[in-house]
Amino acid sequence: MQIHKDLSTSAESQLTTIPVNFTMESAIDFYSWMQEIGDPRVEDWLLMKTPIPIAVIFLLYLILIFTGPQLMKNRQAWNLKPVLIPYNFALVVLSAYMFYEFFMSSTLANYSYICQPVDYSRSELAMRMASVCWWFFFSKVIELLDTLFFILRKKNNQITFLHVYHHCTMIINWWLGVKYIAGGQSWFLAMCNSFVHIIMYSYYALAAMGPQMQKYLWWKRYMTTIQLAQFFIVIIHTMTNIITSWGPGCDYPQGFNYVVVLYAITLIILFGNFYRKSYSKKHSKKHESKGVSNGIQDINGQTAVTNGTTAHKRKGFY
Repeated sequence: MQIHKDLSTSAESQLTTIPVNFTMESAIDFYSWMQEIGDPRVEDWLLMKTPIPIAVIFLLYLILIFTGPQLMKNRQAWNLKPVLIPYNFALVVLSAYMFYEFFMSSTLANYSYICQPVDYSRSELAMRMASVCWWFFFSKVIELLDTLFFILRKKNNQITFLHVYHHCTMIINWWLGVKYIAGGQSWFLAMCNSFVHIIMYSYYALAAMGPQMQKYLWWKRYMTTIQLAQFFIVIIHTMTNIITSWGPGCDYPQGFNYVVVLYAITLIILFGNFYRKSYSKKHSKKHESKGVSNGIQDINGQTAVTNGTTAHKRKGFY
């Protein structure tokens, strides 16, 4: 799939077939080809020149997951409340900034909600959109700290499959997104997710402030509902673009659209399972019998009302 080779030849429409026979030589050729078709506007931005830095971060993250709990096994848990409060509020501010930039850049550039190709030019609005796409990617790198905080506080039961799957896939997906399609159709899902993260990290920031905030945290359950709604909206939006492309065409790399749909489906399954286990009547009655319904459980390293959910479910958020 040729995504970007030369601005003057409308790179987004130059699609070719990815090589199939992978020998060492062809692997090197494939790597060179992937570098060649990258968006030159972002080449010199932090972490974007080659996939090596993000691959190293990815591997270090996996090493952290497997070795961190062992290193903390015989050590005292850290008190990170002074860190968690500003950390969560900082992510609220960053998410609000990204939502604003996605909305304003797309509105001023008259983006289509049905079919929006990538603008690979260096115009002010095109660069503004590419910039906020990079910030969205980088925010996912920052959020890897969630896992580090769990480990340092010895909250290992919160490092669930959903938690790890989410963090691992988001940094890879959005590195590819910025490298090849910084803007275009992808702006919508990033804008939706930024809005959801304003709500999500606001909750975590309030929860980190202590038990006195519990009475204000009754709306936790609705965050998962918002998450699920987000995924369905993204699928509808993306499928609309795919169907549009069957006609005269929407000049946007459709391979990315198919990936988005499949990825959103996996998240619906995982978050749906989380919601079912956390809020089904059967699950709630089970926890009531154990005396933990409406109890205080750990959220993002601090205490908060969870309405019957268990601590290890905390990272059931996108």
